[in-house]
Order: sequence, then structure tokens, then C-alpha cells
Amino acid sequence: MIVSQIPYKRYTIEEGRAAFEKVKALVAEAKDADGLLKAKKVFDDAFILYSTACSLANCRFTLDTRNEFYSAEVEYYDGVSPYFSELYVSFLDMLLESPYRDELEKKLNPRILKQAEISKKTFSPAIIEDCQKENALVTEYSKMMAGMLFEYEGKEYPLSALRGRLEDSDRAVRKAVAEAIGKGLEKHKTELDDIYDRLVKIRTDIAKKLGYQNFVELGYYRMGRLDYNAEMVASFRENVKKDLVPCVKTLKNGLAKELGFDSITFYDNEIYSAGKTPAPILDKEGFFVAATEMYDDMDPEIGAFMHSMLENEAFDVEAREGKWGGGYCTTFPLYKQPFILANFNGSCGDIDVITHEFGHALAAHFAFYQGDPDLESGGMETCECHSMSMEFLCWKDTEKFFGNMANAYRKKHLLSSLSFIPYGVIVDEFQHGVYENPAMSPEERKALYRSLEEKYRPYLDYDNLPYLSEGTRWQYQMHIYESPFYYIDYCLAQTVALWFLVKSRENYKDALNDYLTLAKTGGQKSFEKLLEDAGIPSPFKCGTLEELSARILEIAAELN
Repeated sequence: MIVSQIPYKRYTIEEGRAAFEKVKALVAEAKDADGLLKAKKVFDDAFILYSTACSLANCRFTLDTRNEFYSAEVEYYDGVSPYFSELYVSFLDMLLESPYRDELEKKLNPRILKQAEISKKTFSPAIIEDCQKENALVTEYSKMMAGMLFEYEGKEYPLSALRGRLEDSDRAVRKAVAEAIGKGLEKHKTELDDIYDRLVKIRTDIAKKLGYQNFVELGYYRMGRLDYNAEMVASFRENVKKDLVPCVKTLKNGLAKELGFDSITFYDNEIYSAGKTPAPILDKEGFFVAATEMYDDMDPEIGAFMHSMLENEAFDVEAREGKWGGGYCTTFPLYKQPFILANFNGSCGDIDVITHEFGHALAAHFAFYQGDPDLESGGMETCECHSMSMEFLCWKDTEKFFGNMANAYRKKHLLSSLSFIPYGVIVDEFQHGVYENPAMSPEERKALYRSLEEKYRPYLDYDNLPYLSEGTRWQYQMHIYESPFYYIDYCLAQTVALWFLVKSRENYKDALNDYLTLAKTGGQKSFEKLLEDAGIPSPFKCGTLEELSARILEIAAELN
């Protein structure tokens, strides 16, 4: 079905409670595990209706945050979602405490009940009001960022459109754009500080009501992490500092010398070679023609899915005022339909988004038709492997999008991906610091961010840029406000994606087959087992980043 024609109907908490009463009766009548599965089917069907309605409302809100109807619908779900969580946890209790649990475990993937145990740790009726406040604050931030305009050369631009100019080949343009971003954010500094302060406090209150010392442990449970914990992440961050930061620092210092700069500034950070910055040579229509040809050539199954996405008009990629400023893939489960939102701005990021989000959409498609509905595409670290690895598997068709600048793009994509990992661990460690010390003032949080920049990006100079040099870059990293502790999953997945690149240059067909196996398996196996099956070293393993850095620099040298 064409996405814009999917009918929207609010799924109310009253409907959810009525469905739950039917489920409860079926559980009470159950004489064995099959009886529990019958009740589970009724619950799952109701949850599909609810999640589809939520996803549609949120999607149409992000397409135009000024739309009063869908804004009100999002506010409705912000208010009732904790009550749906209450129903969900109550249902999990029934399964976990059933006398037929042992029998049930033999009929379900054991990860499903393990996931249920984690979900139970994230909720209590005592936090419903606090969760409603948290949801409302996240929506407030999203609306503010979507409506924020930045003045540049006498015109006003949304941030999503302006950021593309940070890749301009003219350094003076990049600096002016960075100054415009800093000045624009500074106009809203009071609101940005206030919203985050309230989010930190409300999340801390929620954690304490659930019996946690602070929000960190709860944050990990909320992410549904089955396969790794905060200690493993801390070890990964240490490996980044030890094995990756020196490599990236050498790389960036070499680029500064090549470019004739004393140092790499914030507004140079997206530049990876002298001369003209690579940019797509196609307009939007040409972009999708080339992408379709690319996916048809890659694999018949992948190509067929791309055609279905286009037929169902499941892309919205134009940047415009009032549109949410990021990029995402969402799904409408009742219709088994993924949807991709992006904000094209004429930069290299356009191809990254269309390949990245397409990887998410493809994995979601596999989960709908071939996977386990309970486990979907896996944890976020696994989901981001699907997207980031797809970016690199598309390398062989880069000429379609960049012409004779294809290798310049490949080099930029490669080195920016490697350089991203230190930035990503800054975002992660910043959140650990904030939630372990929730009484921090706004100035203390900014000082923490500056110290982490010095630790993980010692080569980067903010050049006294307005506001940004104060340690505020994080304020337009939406995940920090909206999805705490998500960002480290990008870092883990980036290491996996880079290894898929290495494998693809050795044998593309084998690498693609390993990728498809990983994407089709979704959440049915542990993260490290998925990687083992694909022949990819674990990001948590000591030495993985050191070896990866060396392999990536070899590829960069070949591209030169």
C-alpha cells in the first residue's frame, strides 16, 4: 500500500485494556504452553495495531511538526504509552510466572523470555506520571529543533539543510556556516539547557523509583541489551582511546599538512582531501534511478525490495521547514511496510543516508517475512550493523552517484567512518558522566564535554567558534536528548561495517552472502554469535580496533 494512503486510526488505551482482558482470560484458561501461545497471539495482534498507529502518528508528525492533528496524536501517545507499558509488563509477568513456563521455553527462542525479563526491569506503575513527563519533554525538544532556523547569508535555513555546507570546498564558507550554527544554537541556549536538565532529573527520578542508584543501569535495560553491559562498553571505549585515537590523530594531522592548515578545526572535520569536496552529481530523481540499478545489480532479492519501496512511495528525502531534521527508518507493522525519512542537502551525506536507512529497511523486511516477530531485527547494535555495512557494500557502484569523484568519496566515507568512532564514544561517555552525576550544572556538563573532546579528539580545534567552542556540540545530537545510551551502538556497528568492507574487497560475493545471513537472522542469535557466523571479529575483543585501523589505512593508501 502507498504509505501516504495508509489509513490512520488512533489506537486507544481503552482498546488496549479490552484486548488485555481477553488475553488475561485466555491465560487463566490455559492448560499447557499451547494455551499460553494462543493468548500471546491475541496480545501480539493488539500490540501490532497499537505500534502501527503510534508509528504512523509519529511519522506524519515528523514530516511536518507544525501539523496540529498529528502533533496532538503524538501528545496522546506520549501520555498513554506508559499505560501500554503497564499492560505489556503485566502480560510478561503472566508468561514468566506461568506453571507452563518450562514447556513454553521449548517452543520459543530462549532469547524471547530473556528479553521479557529485561523489559520487566524497566517499568512499575509508580513511574507512569514521570514517563509521561519524559515523553512530553522529548517531544518538546524535537519540535524546537525542527522549528529552529539559522541565519546564513541573509536567509534562514533549518539545521538539516545548513549542515551540508560544512562539506563545502571553500574553507571560508565552512567557517561562516559553523558560526551561523553556533549563533543559532546560542539563541536557544536557555531552552536547550533547561530541557536537558529536566530530562536528566526526571530520568534519575524514574531510575530511583525502580530501585537503581542512577539512570545508567536503567538506560541499558531500556535499550533491551541482552548481550553486553556497561563494563564491556567501558572496555571498548578504552580500546578506542588506546588503539584508534592515535591513528585518527596521525591521520588528521597529516590532512592538516596536506590542506595547508595549522590544525583541523571543527569546520574542517568533514574534509578529507584537498581540492573540490565530492558531492553527488544527480538530482533526486536521478538518485533513485541510480539506487534502483545498484540494488538490482547487487542481488535480485534486494532489488525487488527496492522496487517495492518505490512503488509504495516509502521515501521522503526533501529538506524543508518544519520537517524533523534527522534521518530514520520506521515500520508500519500491520502493513509490513518500512518507511525512510531523510533530509537531502546536496552533500555526501545524501548517499550515506539512502544506503544506511535502506539497510535498516531491508532487515525490517526480512524480519517481517522470514524472522521471529518477537525478536525483530535484533538489538540496536545489530540493527546498525545492517545499515552501516550496507553503506560499504554499495561502494562498487559509487561512480553512479559521484562520477570521476568516486574515489574521493570512498576515501572520505572510509576515513570519516573511522574518525566517527572516537566521536561516538564521546557521546556515550558524556551520558555516563551526566547520569552518574545528575546534579551537574549546565556549565559543568559543557566542561565535561570539552574534556572528552580533548581525550578522544585531541586534534580538533574549535577556533573560538561562537557557542560551539564552549562545549555545546552535543546539544544538536538528538540521540542525547531523545534516546539515551543509543549512540554506542553506532560505534560497535561501525567497527563491524568496516570489517565487512575489508571482507568485500577480498571476496565481494562472500561478504554479501555473510551480510544477508546476518540481516535475515536478526535478533535470533546473540550479537557475538552473529559476528562469529559472519567471520567478523568482536568489537569487544582486545586488538580488534588496532588491526582494523591498520587495514583501513591500507585501503586509504590504495584509494590515494
